[in-house]
Amino acid sequence: MRLTRRQFAAALAAAAADPFRVYRLVDEAAAKPVRRTAKEAMPAEQHLLADVRIIREDGVEVVVPPLHHRVVTARIAVPEQAAALRDARESLEQALREIEAEHPVSAAGLAITVAWGLPYFRRFVPSQARRAIPVDARASAIRKREIRILEDADRFPSDPAITRLEENDVAVLLRSDHLATIDEAQRRIFHGLHGLFDVTSIRSGFVGGGLNGKMSLPKKMAMQARIPGAELMPPHAELFLGFTSTVRHALGPERIANIETLGYARLRDRYFVGGTHMHLSHLHENLNAWYLNFDHRDQVDAMFRPGLSVKPGARTIDQPPSGIETAAEVRADYRRHRRIGHAGSMQTASRLHRTVTGPDGTVYPQGTAVPQRADFNTLDNPFAWSAHRALDRMADTPAAGTHFIVFNPTSDDFRRVRLAMDGILPDGGDVRFPPRALGQGINPVFHATHRQNFIVPPRAHRSFPLSEQRR
Repeated sequence: MRLTRRQFAAALAAAAADPFRVYRLVDEAAAKPVRRTAKEAMPAEQHLLADVRIIREDGVEVVVPPLHHRVVTARIAVPEQAAALRDARESLEQALREIEAEHPVSAAGLAITVAWGLPYFRRFVPSQARRAIPVDARASAIRKREIRILEDADRFPSDPAITRLEENDVAVLLRSDHLATIDEAQRRIFHGLHGLFDVTSIRSGFVGGGLNGKMSLPKKMAMQARIPGAELMPPHAELFLGFTSTVRHALGPERIANIETLGYARLRDRYFVGGTHMHLSHLHENLNAWYLNFDHRDQVDAMFRPGLSVKPGARTIDQPPSGIETAAEVRADYRRHRRIGHAGSMQTASRLHRTVTGPDGTVYPQGTAVPQRADFNTLDNPFAWSAHRALDRMADTPAAGTHFIVFNPTSDDFRRVRLAMDGILPDGGDVRFPPRALGQGINPVFHATHRQNFIVPPRAHRSFPLSEQRR
């Protein structure tokens, strides 16, 4: 099916009544990746996808992500009594199990990740949370006070003053190649379970699809929405900024982002073993600024590191453990080129600086990436739907953006990586920039509108965690 501009315009006009109509039209027009569809055992971890497909693009191993993503955030609507929480926990868990019985936990089926924010723990299970949420041993030693693995989100130096630090109780991430599957899961969780949730926002988007010479979803969507700069995008761009985001070496391997894997956390018991930390933010992107002010050489310098040798026009660029930047090299880049690279600066905090053996015996070599990203592009401005339009600065016109989701072992681990993007490096040295300065990686072409941190419990405790301990 070919999606016409007239159909797209009609979908935009109807967005107030149906904010997902645009995404459904594109879903119908998009070619689905070829995947296995066999039902596999569900991992203990909520954040892991089963049957991840790996392909080679320009000789580089690339993970093929689910085409469609959605995040629904909410406040808990049930009373704070233990009995009400027990009933809510049982209802949510039953609904999740029924949905998962119908789909493999994979891109070909449906992956559901339920994450919980500090407002939930403070309001419903405060004493239980104080005892059970693990301590971040590394951060506590550095900051000379006890730091938990889940902290309130920060506003970073390159964030504008308007960046909203959110206070949602829960965020549910839905991922699938099939948008109808996501629609149905959302309906059953947030409408079928009447009285459990007050939805605060719905965030939808897409990633990938530019395989085998076909136009990618981001390019197709941006062109149809007439986003300024869309015509300048490479036709096979996995994301709006043109480069392949899911290069295998740039993503943390299975279980490395688990709370228990790298020894960053001090656990009292096994309650959160198999869990992780999730950061959620929305980023506005200026495609015109990126494609008009940065040629390909400038884009490589900004996205990776100044002077990196790549083929002309290359969009899939490997980032192997042997090629990561050190903090000293980042500072040397700035002295020589007056700029730093986005990936290079983050590698000072996002890659292992020594070989680590996990508790299950898995060896993670020096230079291995830790964060596991699940970010996706969007036309939301900033969300597809909000319960608080003025507070969220909602606009009806489409805009290029990213709903950024990343799994790290702790809040502080994410914080260290994000500060490195701003030139504040983990060895204590800084590269001083004005906010979003031209030499500051890709910071000049995007800014965050919203941020929040969450904990993702293991699958066994994903429904109202710790509430079973209430009496």
